[in-house]
Amino acid sequence: MMYWVRHVTAYAYEQPVDLAAHVLHLKPRGLAGQRVVRASIRCLPAPDHVTETHDHFGNAATRIYLARPHTQFEVTAEALVAVDYAPPPEAAWTLPWEQVAALAAAGGAHAPASEFAFGSTQAPALAAAGDYLRPSFTPGRPILAALLDLLGRMARDFTFQAGVTGVSTPVAEVLRLRRGVCQDFTHLMLAGMRAFGLPGRYVSGYIRTRPPPGQQRRRGADQSHAWVGAWLGPEHGWVDLDPTNNIIVKDEHVTVAWGRDFSDVSPLRGVILGGGAHRLQVSVDLEPEHTG
Repeated sequence: MMYWVRHVTAYAYEQPVDLAAHVLHLKPRGLAGQRVVRASIRCLPAPDHVTETHDHFGNAATRIYLARPHTQFEVTAEALVAVDYAPPPEAAWTLPWEQVAALAAAGGAHAPASEFAFGSTQAPALAAAGDYLRPSFTPGRPILAALLDLLGRMARDFTFQAGVTGVSTPVAEVLRLRRGVCQDFTHLMLAGMRAFGLPGRYVSGYIRTRPPPGQQRRRGADQSHAWVGAWLGPEHGWVDLDPTNNIIVKDEHVTVAWGRDFSDVSPLRGVILGGGAHRLQVSVDLEPEHTG
């Protein structure tokens, strides 16, 4: 499937911003199952300096610097991406989850996965999150079977509702509210996995804006989306799971970046001098290429 992606972020400041430095995670990753045909970022006003680089996790990172006063700032990211993910393994064929945790703890050749088994600021190895996961992670259960059971339970127990949480809402509060958005559900699932020593990464990207004919519209399609990358062990590697929509990531998602939690892969973050209060508008479209 070939997708066009368009992501627009617009700030309107109460007072002029004299200086600004931003880091953008807006260009999709090239990876197995995803080919970036082209990608571009346009900023208004135009930056005085732009650096294209990669961060610790291999994500494309665009660093921009503006040295002129401005009261508005708009970033438009566009990309054409081909998606063709391999099917996941049979759940029953995956390793017992305890064995995956032991491999991650051993490090060595598995160190690239092991670093995602440790807690982070927004997705700590929280005991309460582990308690929520526990009914799915029974002794000896294949890890993918446990994760899929967890997705089903989260779909029943949690309600997608924008406006009740923010980007800094703690996992413990999400557990209490049983409501939130994709970032919250992703952080909760990661916090529980890390409580068991299981590697999980926060994946940011997009989900198809309009569903295929006859299918239900996916939650989280109007802004940047988030889901979980789970390590199944050295044989099967990583599989991506969308707890917001209770699905395995296949042909409706485009991956932009991954890290330990949202703070590693925020689409746009930076430091500004001035500005005062501001208004923010974000719009995202992920459409099959033939729709234009």
